[in-house]
Amino acid sequence: MSETVSFGYQEVAPVEKTKRVRQVFSSVAENYDLMNDAMSGGMHRLWKDRFVRRVKPREGEMVLDMAGGTGDIAFRMQALGALITVADINPDMLSVGIERAQKREIGGLSWSEQNAEQLTFDDKSFDAYTIAFGIRNVTHIDKAAWVQELQLHDAHFEQLVLKRGGRFFCLEFSTTLWPGFAEVYDAYSHKLVPKLGKLLAKDEESYRYLIESIRRFPDMSAFEGMIRQAGFIRTNVEPLLGGLVAIHSGWKI
Repeated sequence: MSETVSFGYQEVAPVEKTKRVRQVFSSVAENYDLMNDAMSGGMHRLWKDRFVRRVKPREGEMVLDMAGGTGDIAFRMQALGALITVADINPDMLSVGIERAQKREIGGLSWSEQNAEQLTFDDKSFDAYTIAFGIRNVTHIDKAAWVQELQLHDAHFEQLVLKRGGRFFCLEFSTTLWPGFAEVYDAYSHKLVPKLGKLLAKDEESYRYLIESIRRFPDMSAFEGMIRQAGFIRTNVEPLLGGLVAIHSGWKI
């Protein structure tokens, strides 16, 4: 039986998901901040600030910001003196990030078109690996396939590119545990966000996929288990808004 992976609520072939995700982010690249505002009620800026405070990038550290195309996380970390490589599978997202950096006169960033499953960086290149609102779009997201890829290929995610003692940080939507709030956000996200996408960005279907992909992503406990099984220690989960969003972290030994 052929392997399938989730694309929102659909099951598709892995190569088809990669293709469709690329199309989604090419479509939303110019309106990426608008998309995040729609999905978070504008709170993504506060979450990203908190995320970077948890990463604590230090001056001179080498940090890989995966799926970081438009530069939101990279700009924050670069301001603290870290040496940032922004990687993204989508060249349109990288183009938006480069243009934003130029307009803000932010220099010193490296930009690289990369597939998170097939990184081409040298082994043990980075002190930290960050990924914000990107991991759920990686093709092999389910536990068995994802962990198997880590174990067999090592460079699929962050195991080889991180130095010993390196840090992994992930900011991602999850499932809130606050009574009543989950139902409110589900109603808002499923019914209103796609309509906002249609109204503001003329792209209802891309926004619909992004909401559906949140619902298919493992919950906080399950994802922490995946990180631990991949070989990281001192794993931690910090829920925001009861778990609507979570900061995951771990250390490589």
